[in-house]
Amino acid sequence: MILKIIKWTFLAVVGLVFLLVVVVFIGSKAPLDDDYTHTREVESLRLYTGQPMASSATGIVRIAANGYQFRARVAGFESVPAADKPAVILLHGFPVSSAMWVRLIGPLVESGYRVVAFDQRGYSPGARPTELRDYRIDELSSDVVAVADALGVETFHLIGHDWGAAVGWSTVMQYPQRIESWTALSIAHPMAFSEALANDRDQQSRSGYFALFVTPWLPEALFSFNNFQMLGAAYSGMLDEQKSEYVRLFSEPGALTAALNWYRAMTIRHQGAEQSSPEVSIPTLFMWGNDDPTAGRLAVDMQKQYMTGPYQKVELDAGHWLLTDQPRAVVRAVIDHLGTHTQ
Repeated sequence: MILKIIKWTFLAVVGLVFLLVVVVFIGSKAPLDDDYTHTREVESLRLYTGQPMASSATGIVRIAANGYQFRARVAGFESVPAADKPAVILLHGFPVSSAMWVRLIGPLVESGYRVVAFDQRGYSPGARPTELRDYRIDELSSDVVAVADALGVETFHLIGHDWGAAVGWSTVMQYPQRIESWTALSIAHPMAFSEALANDRDQQSRSGYFALFVTPWLPEALFSFNNFQMLGAAYSGMLDEQKSEYVRLFSEPGALTAALNWYRAMTIRHQGAEQSSPEVSIPTLFMWGNDDPTAGRLAVDMQKQYMTGPYQKVELDAGHWLLTDQPRAVVRAVIDHLGTHTQ
């Protein structure tokens, strides 16, 4: 009798799991944009190479770099001698785009900077390779320098949030001669983060979602289920123009997979991994929200040991999305940091 109960319980659980998978799979298919509206809009953008623009206002363009074409927001490239103005490159994270920086781009331009915020590999329709190895962190870092090269920018200030911070840390360590200053939002130095992830139960709990994100197809189905309801929850409090762009981007087949491939490529080592020193001599500003559900305090406190140059930490009463929760504080700290370390 007990064996029968166990058998039927097991079959019921398997049946429910199968039903859930079917429901999620079917529900995730409905909202996809098979017309590739976002891609067609991007393909119509002009190809930009850093030439003077009519005004300092933000323009959305395509930038050819590293064998790809990146959708980008550029500002401050007006017809005054643009080369005399320092440049800033902004790196977004998951699951957003360059639109996350709209609150910062204007103040940077007003402070005299040229600004480039590009949709990174996987997020730009023209930069969406299918091979997992193409999403290794060293490949993503090479895109940053390639975009700068395409615009004729020799040195620049670098700012990154979330995965953009991870790419930024890698860029700073691989190409220190190109970086004037570095600002990381939310995600600490990779060595400190790795140590915390290996030894700190709090960080292990916060990063538990990694296991889901590296699973084939399931996270795509969950994120797109019920007209992207799960993604919409992540965008709470953001500007309508940001939320609209994010959903439009991820509504296209393959876009979510490309973005999630950043997580799936984490275990692929690159040949230069052991050659880059973990020490950071570039002037660094680190900003962290003490209510961030993904990033605990231990890694934040541990990373100072890797800083050999000027280092400042700013702790905010905020969650993960610092520019949404505390835009004025972020803008003020960034402008001060860049002003102090502009050559």
